[in-house]
Amino acid sequence: MAGLSTKAIKTRIKSMASTRQITKAMELVASSKLRSAQSRAVACRPYFTALYEAMNEIADSSRSFESPYLRQAGPGKTIYIVIAGDRGLAGGYNNNVLKLAFRQMPQDAVVLPIGKKTVEFFQHRSCEILTEEYREAASVSIGDCYSIAKLVADGFLDKTYQNVVLVYTNFVSLLAQTPAALPLLPLTISSEKRTDAQRAMIYEGGSEAVFNAIVPEYLGGVLYGALCESTASEQAARRMAMDAASKNADEIIENLNLQYNRARQGAITQEITEIVAGSEN
Repeated sequence: MAGLSTKAIKTRIKSMASTRQITKAMELVASSKLRSAQSRAVACRPYFTALYEAMNEIADSSRSFESPYLRQAGPGKTIYIVIAGDRGLAGGYNNNVLKLAFRQMPQDAVVLPIGKKTVEFFQHRSCEILTEEYREAASVSIGDCYSIAKLVADGFLDKTYQNVVLVYTNFVSLLAQTPAALPLLPLTISSEKRTDAQRAMIYEGGSEAVFNAIVPEYLGGVLYGALCESTASEQAARRMAMDAASKNADEIIENLNLQYNRARQGAITQEITEIVAGSEN
């Protein structure tokens, strides 16, 4: 910044201070949203954990248990449900999860995007998109998650899709968010052996019918949980990014103030020198 006038430096200081106000405000908003998102993510985990345990119990209730949701992959495409954010300024949050999904996807894969950034990412890469109905991730409700779950479950049953994979960001902590790819269908049920007393449980309508009815509910619960995890991850990443931006702005302002003081001191010294030189003449 050598050679800048004091006026130009003051203008830059004012501009940077304005930028810092914006980044600080965004950090506070992200912190506020993070608390509620983190609470939702923690609260919904027991729900689909209980459903998964129930499905294991049902599957193990009969030695001859079968379900179309347990079949091996056959003909059909793989569908990826990918969750990212609606906006940027969140560090590597969007980029990390989208790159993970794109790196794993076969060429003929179908994408069901959730979030504006997801839609834009796969549009630019000419990927087959099932629907853009969920372009706004912030407006996706738990009811939408169950609708998506039924859509992909029906597609799996009629063999339109051979695999269903969910890609989202797992909220580990305020400082760590990890993108993850979770296979949803076909289901993998634990091979844990139960006692004859546990096997003796009888399900009205048949264990297979009950199991098949629970699967879409389970998928909807998993999807909603992943959405909550991703939302919490996005807010945590944005909070960290805006905190770093605010600190950088503080450092730049400090350097500009130092530059301003030096320029002002130099101008004063030059004026004094000119006055002394003029009085000697």
